[in-house]
Amino acid sequence: MFKTLYDCFWWDRIWLPVNLTWADLEDKDGRVYAKASHLYVTIPYMFVFLLVRYIFERWIATPLAASAGIRQKVCLKAEANPILELYYSTRSRNPLQADVDGLSKKSSLSVRQVERWFRRRRSEDRPGVLKKFREASWRFVFYLSAFVGGLAALIDKEWFYDHRDVWTGFPKQSMLESQYWYYVLEMSFYGSLLVSVTFDVKRKDFREQIIHHLATLVLLSFSWCVNYIRIGTLVMLVHDASDILLESAKLFNYAKWEKTCQVLFVLFTLVFMVTRLVIFPFWLIYCTWVYPVQHYPAFFGYYFFNAMLLILQCLHVFWAFLILRMVRKFLFGNLTRDERSDNEEEEEDDGGNTGDDDEDQHKRGNGVSVDEKDKNGCLGRLSMPEDVCLSKTVY
Repeated sequence: MFKTLYDCFWWDRIWLPVNLTWADLEDKDGRVYAKASHLYVTIPYMFVFLLVRYIFERWIATPLAASAGIRQKVCLKAEANPILELYYSTRSRNPLQADVDGLSKKSSLSVRQVERWFRRRRSEDRPGVLKKFREASWRFVFYLSAFVGGLAALIDKEWFYDHRDVWTGFPKQSMLESQYWYYVLEMSFYGSLLVSVTFDVKRKDFREQIIHHLATLVLLSFSWCVNYIRIGTLVMLVHDASDILLESAKLFNYAKWEKTCQVLFVLFTLVFMVTRLVIFPFWLIYCTWVYPVQHYPAFFGYYFFNAMLLILQCLHVFWAFLILRMVRKFLFGNLTRDERSDNEEEEEDDGGNTGDDDEDQHKRGNGVSVDEKDKNGCLGRLSMPEDVCLSKTVY
């Protein structure tokens, strides 16, 4: 039964144009083709990326953050309280006033003590600037390396300039070594992001990030198996371009280099809009939608690939909307946080409070709320969309 399902899944009429079979993509006559079995190597490389990331964040990003004046935030920990912890982990991190009164009676604590316990407990879970800086620096290094490497691999290819050549001789296009490593490293990196997403800084677009990472891996895997490698490398390169600026803007924002952050934010917005809302849909999707049917009749794999690209484009539009909202607030001086930040990041920080008077002072802040005073660099708590990926936003 398993073999029957396997044969049905890999039926050549599904994934390949008419009159072509998987036998036509066997290595011969000096041609080397991509095979599904090659993708197994991305699994160990995925864990290698996680290890390299850990070493990088610990021994490179952390000292770099220290040199920029970023330190690990020290906050008061909530005292152990099984009753409050159970409510926090199973029901809500922000209890209603009626629940606070009930928890006060159950735990034999005053209402103020219960409220303070929840604030401190939320503060423990809230990611600090150092954690964000380390994550952004790791992604910046990878995206920069991937973009430079991808550009070096594509700059001398004729189909980099004329997209009609992407489909010349398809699918009998021999795989290049540079294409092999470009794919393997990108897929391994996105696999590592999918694994680490549970303990990375969470945003409001957490579900969109998951969808993006899965769509990226599916697209890369599919394009690899059916030899859509040329268009795949172009899509990856287009996405890497804006991701570099995104992560660098975050880094300078966390370091509170306001003018540099402002310039990078503007450049990122321009590059993102051009690459994701112009080049991607009107050049690359056009290339995959119009040119292939000039060489062979449409088939299921053709529709599947374009459908996945359209899903990514929908994510691009979603992230572009968030970016434009940030730009509007930035221009009018009202931007104090990332549009993608969770609500918990908007809450007051009572890390240094030790008593009820401090609590009131924290809330009042001499007539100005703490959130209004804390701009945290040029863009407040900036962490623009990641493949805004944004998250890569590769494909």
